[in-house]
Amino acid sequence: MTDPAKGRGAKETGSSADPHVVVLFGATGDLARRKLLPGLYHLSCSNLAPEIRIVGTSLEDLDNEAFRTLADKACREFARRKATDELLEQFTKNLVYVPQEAGPDGLAKAVREQLETLGANARLLHYLSVPPSAAMAVLETLYKADLVEHSRVIMEKPFGTDLQSAQELNAEIHKRFEEERIFRIDHFLGKEPAQNILAFRFANGLFEPIWNRNFIDHIQIDVPEKLTLEGRAQFYESTGAFRDMVVTHLFQILAFVAMEPPTALAPLAITDEKNKVFRSMRPLDPNDVVRGQYKGYLDEPGVSSESDNETFIALKCEIDNWRWAGVPFYLRTGKAMAEGQRIISIAFHEPPKSMFPPGSGVGQHGPDHLTFDLADVAKMSLSFYGKRPGPGMKLDKLSLQFAMQETGHAQEVLEAYERLILDAMRGDRTLYTTAEGIERLWEVSAPLLDDPPPVRSYDIGSWGPNSIHQLIAPRAWRLPFERVWRGKD
Repeated sequence: MTDPAKGRGAKETGSSADPHVVVLFGATGDLARRKLLPGLYHLSCSNLAPEIRIVGTSLEDLDNEAFRTLADKACREFARRKATDELLEQFTKNLVYVPQEAGPDGLAKAVREQLETLGANARLLHYLSVPPSAAMAVLETLYKADLVEHSRVIMEKPFGTDLQSAQELNAEIHKRFEEERIFRIDHFLGKEPAQNILAFRFANGLFEPIWNRNFIDHIQIDVPEKLTLEGRAQFYESTGAFRDMVVTHLFQILAFVAMEPPTALAPLAITDEKNKVFRSMRPLDPNDVVRGQYKGYLDEPGVSSESDNETFIALKCEIDNWRWAGVPFYLRTGKAMAEGQRIISIAFHEPPKSMFPPGSGVGQHGPDHLTFDLADVAKMSLSFYGKRPGPGMKLDKLSLQFAMQETGHAQEVLEAYERLILDAMRGDRTLYTTAEGIERLWEVSAPLLDDPPPVRSYDIGSWGPNSIHQLIAPRAWRLPFERVWRGKD
């Protein structure tokens, strides 16, 4: 077979002006409906992305019209901006569908036709919105269809389930794709607030001098979710909270918080600094981990009555380098919790308080905190103590708050998947993970995976098992907040 993409995109660094054919595996799945199709719709309507054609494929036996109807409905329901009839018609006419039973030849034919419509400069991007267990079969299909050369591939998390499986998966994919053409996605890093951490740290002289063990007591990365399984029992039973969230998301955010200044805001420089953080992480101690399971989980459809799978996890990890020696990082995430939040909280050392009289309120609400809210609209807060107006020395906890809405540019923010797909089209791997990084994280996780502590039950709508307080003692969890964010959400 001839390579339908050969001569189209031989360069690995493309601009956003290059037209693209996106081959979307798992095109009828939940992620595709909620995020990928609405995201591609928004990109296709913007001035940021190139001309796009989409070839969808999955197990379902659909024709082009049925797939276009599915995409139309998904965009109307989940697109962040109102989907109009005119724009949706323009978008969906560029969608075609190939059922998996058509095989590699059927897929190759459909892709070749779409490439021809875009001309000689068209590039090819494969998005594998499939479980890890199906990834190798998809790669084999691409190889048999002769759609590998000069193309790029986006792979969904989790990338493997332990060190051995990650190494095997990397070895297999490297047989087909060079590392620079592999994009292992983590949508948390595509969020505007996550990227704002780099700007906040390295573009300002205010905080970087105190961003170390001499001034910071501890750091919390806290991502509770109110949702339960939402019909994802099959996926969740094979992963659990640790594999689903910590290795794939929270460790990546930790790297942004802890990394040294890169030599440039360039993919290789940032990746090098992130991987240095991963290499400096101590292996996880199972004694510093709390696993939980919400009450009623065993009654969920598709869940084994004897499952010890965790729906909640909290842990302490440490980074063994000069900047962070002795500073614990506390990570927490779980299902069916009291609130849905995504925060990073930097707790600073407390000063001596002997000069303040008893009852003044100093230290009553814990240390000063710098808090990043990782919601789609970026927010930051700096809390500190100040004098309450009136006689005597009474102190209250005050805060300075910033929201992206105040800049007037909130509408320009790309949703995480939109940003990451656009970066992949440009060949920019800054916000993607590497083979070295992901394998190191599974290596760090091995002691926990080999000897996990027992799961403890917790009430739906709570903050997790009671033992989370022993994990962080004598400190306290930042959530729930002592105050609410000011202004509009």
